[in-house]
Parts: sequence; C-alpha cells; structure tokens
Amino acid sequence: MSKEKPLVSIIMGSDSDLPVMRSAMDVLDKFGISYEVKVSSAHRTLDRTVEYTRTLDKRGLKIIIAGAGGSAHLPGVAAAATILPVIGVPLASSPLKGLDALMSIVQMPGGVPVGCMGIGESGAANAALLAVRILALEDDKIKKLLIKYIEDMSKKVVEKDKQLQQQITKK
Repeated sequence: MSKEKPLVSIIMGSDSDLPVMRSAMDVLDKFGISYEVKVSSAHRTLDRTVEYTRTLDKRGLKIIIAGAGGSAHLPGVAAAATILPVIGVPLASSPLKGLDALMSIVQMPGGVPVGCMGIGESGAANAALLAVRILALEDDKIKKLLIKYIEDMSKKVVEKDKQLQQQITKK
C-alpha cells in the first residue's frame, strides 16, 4: 500500500474476505495506486458503514471496491451513501458459492448503480483493473502504466503461442 493519499477504498464485511480482496490490493500495488482497507458490515455495523462511505468523497477518494458474500448488501449500501463509483466483488462465502452474492449485486434497483465483477479472486483483480482504467482517464502516469500492462499481457500470449507452435511442429 502506497503512503500517498488513498484514491481507492476497499471495503469488505468481514476479515475472512481479506484473502480474496488481496487480489485487488495486489493489482493496485502493481500500478502504485494508493488505497485504504476497511472491514465494515452492511448488516452488523450499518451506521459505521454508511458514515465511513459518506466521508470518502470529502477525503479525496475516487472509487470504492466492495467485496461481499451471501446477500451482498455492502456494495449497495455503499452506493446509496455516496456519489463515488462502486465496484462490487461477489465472494463465495455461502453454500451457493458466490452465485447469491453475484445475483444480489447485479440486481440493484434503478438509480443506485453498482458495477459487478466476477466471483472471487479474479473478480477482485478485475475490480482493481477497472478502478485503474477509471483513474487513467485523468492521470497520464497511470494511463502509461496501464498501456504497458496491456502490451505486456499481449506479448505474453504471443510468446506462449510461439512456444506452443514449436512444441506442435516437433511432434
């Protein structure tokens, strides 16, 4: 986590969500984007969650990534309490393995938008990458890093394909 003023808030309802949400932190670290992490439940600490979320815009944060399992109310509560974009990450913390959280996040009522990623670690990483893309709209340094990241991904795929083609032609 950077020592700079945070731009992204990563919130989760329980510390047990941290292993999955760490994927978002890793991506933000890779881009040098500062963030803060908060455990605050939409159900068990509603007032605390709403108060925290309402302070983010005033403190200069730009985006919220909210991880939630089960009924997944945390992203919606956050979106209802702020004008900041909220990106929801469904967590597989129930017997339904995150499908319930996914459905809860994507079924927000009109007027309270929450972006929704896939379930689990890849969803958390993609939430951070979406945050990077949003921030890159107004920050040339982040934009250059994002372009390089995308180019590097492409190079890796091309290199893997070359290796595969060599293996195939040797047989």
